Amino acid sequence: MASQDATHERVVSPWLVLITVIIGTFLGRLDQTIVNLALPTIIKDFSITVTSAGWIATAYILANAIFVPIWGKLGDTIGRKKVYIIGFVVFILGSALAGLAWNLSSMIVFRIIQAIAGSADYPTAMAIIAVTFPHGKQRAQALGLWSVSFAAASVFGPLLGGPLIDTFGWRSVFLVNLPVGLLGLGMALTFIRESVGERAPRAFDWWGALTLGTALASLVLVLDQGTTWGWTSLASATCYVTVLIFTAIFVVIEQGHPEPIVDLKFFRNNIFVNTLINNFIVFMGMMGSVFLIPIFAQTFLGYDATQTGYLFIPMAFAMVIASPLGGRLTGKVEPRWVIAGSTVVAAIGLFMFSYLDPRSSAWAIIMPLSVMAFGMGFGMAQRTNVIASSVPVNEVGIASSILALARNIAGAFGIALFGTILNNTINSNMFAIAQHSVINSVSPTDYQTAIGLMALKAQVSAYGSVFVLAAGLVLAGAIAAIWIRVPKSGPHPAVEVMIE
Repeated sequence: MASQDATHERVVSPWLVLITVIIGTFLGRLDQTIVNLALPTIIKDFSITVTSAGWIATAYILANAIFVPIWGKLGDTIGRKKVYIIGFVVFILGSALAGLAWNLSSMIVFRIIQAIAGSADYPTAMAIIAVTFPHGKQRAQALGLWSVSFAAASVFGPLLGGPLIDTFGWRSVFLVNLPVGLLGLGMALTFIRESVGERAPRAFDWWGALTLGTALASLVLVLDQGTTWGWTSLASATCYVTVLIFTAIFVVIEQGHPEPIVDLKFFRNNIFVNTLINNFIVFMGMMGSVFLIPIFAQTFLGYDATQTGYLFIPMAFAMVIASPLGGRLTGKVEPRWVIAGSTVVAAIGLFMFSYLDPRSSAWAIIMPLSVMAFGMGFGMAQRTNVIASSVPVNEVGIASSILALARNIAGAFGIALFGTILNNTINSNMFAIAQHSVINSVSPTDYQTAIGLMALKAQVSAYGSVFVLAAGLVLAGAIAAIWIRVPKSGPHPAVEVMIE
């Protein structure tokens, strides 16, 4: 067996393993971004309302959030490659079924299948990389490059989706997953080695999974639908209570279970907690503000969807360039200073957006996006590597699933928070402008023009306020990063069992 392992390691480069998991991660993230472009066509084809179509996205988000920790735990116990392959196969199947959907109900069911399968990628892929690259510097570079695939998919989704939908129809955005998915599946079967922790599982924590899933589903649901329902409505209040009750039950279950789905000892690890806080704050600020950029570009600058997508291409390149640069500092500069400094750069990029107005050029969006992306990318490898290195290797899967949850919930929370702030600020700005404005004309045309100009000023000013708030929030994340103190000796990972 030892000679076989050695032969396998000589034949298969760890960078081929990295490319393999990047394909899977890119495909899963691409699916999330590209499908949103198809919604208008799906609405027309199925003769449904916009509100009904929203559940296509909501169902995906809910299922994804629920199953991330489950797959993370299963990967650590029964094998990362096994879980990764299962997720890949089911994702390909779900994509084929979604491409054949005949009404809204079937589409929602098939999107849930896709989400359940897609949620297996993040925790298992990160754990596979951590095992494949055991040394700090190479691991940080690999995790950084892998993290870039998220941003790249977000950029290329709109660029690929538009031509696909226009040429082949909305079903093509699902069916395109089949050839790429089969390629990634073949590479995974060929290049990835199986790995599990040295401890054999005693019992899977099904009650913990159920209670955590219920709490997460309620939280994501209210974040997604809160602006529609109203944050103080009965439906929202029911979700708040459900989150509190099931979170409390979950904590009690985890404290007494021999194999908890989330080991609460992670939250006694200062390195893990402080890095998680930094990730949460940064992703809340970034996702909560960047989702407004396409809206601003199309509403006030007159760009169409394809032109807006082009604005984000430099952002992807900035992250691709910055990520390996930040990874190379592993072992040379303390992670907290790299993370803090890169977060400050990202905050500066967000603040630059506050100068946008209807006369802005494309460069007024491209430059801030690139600065923000460079800052995010430069610290991404260190953020991810600190999480992976702060826990035993046999628990990297569940640790990475917690990181994925924190980032996803932070993004949903940021979008909900800043969306609400934007609407409230527009209303308050409109009221303040109207109070201090005098229309010296009785002409209905002049009156309508004046109202339009006041509304324009109120909206543009509100966007600026949101971007300033987002920059301040991300800057707070930079300050929080200073408390990430990683010992120079580093952690002592548990032994891994490699299976041929």
